[in-house]
Amino acid sequence: MSSFNKIIIVGYLGRDPELKYTPGGDAYCNFSVATTEKRRDEEITTWFRVTCWGRLAEIAAEYLSKGKQCYCEGRLRLTEYTDREGQQRTSLEVTASEIQFLGTRNGDEDSGRRSSVSEDEANRAARKAAFEGQGPAKKRGAKQATLPGTTERSSYELGDDEIPF
Repeated sequence: MSSFNKIIIVGYLGRDPELKYTPGGDAYCNFSVATTEKRRDEEITTWFRVTCWGRLAEIAAEYLSKGKQCYCEGRLRLTEYTDREGQQRTSLEVTASEIQFLGTRNGDEDSGRRSSVSEDEANRAARKAAFEGQGPAKKRGAKQATLPGTTERSSYELGDDEIPF
């Protein structure tokens, strides 16, 4: 029988993201997210350590900052460790596969704009950018053309030497 480990967190960043690179050159980003729930007369805050990898890490480090609200989706892991005073502690760690930036770019939370990126989308965009950077440059003077006999406007670019007339 298979199992499933997925968590969704909507909370506020407790510190600015830290972007680092492994010796192999892989990017990873660490930050903490706090969620708060109200029970009777008290508020309970739960802290999560979030790690994301690759292009998703670079995007998170660029657009997230302390105090911003975000949506994180990923795998949850409970880690036990001993702190400096010798106390046994537990830590909730999330390896993020998707992040959505909640709020707006200028910090005005009321307009409700959202940006999201998943790990797969970020890696695809990075591969596409790398591929396009290695491919042939667009020809100067390229013209838009519509296919004859089509009702929709489907277009593609033709170079000056490829015009059919």
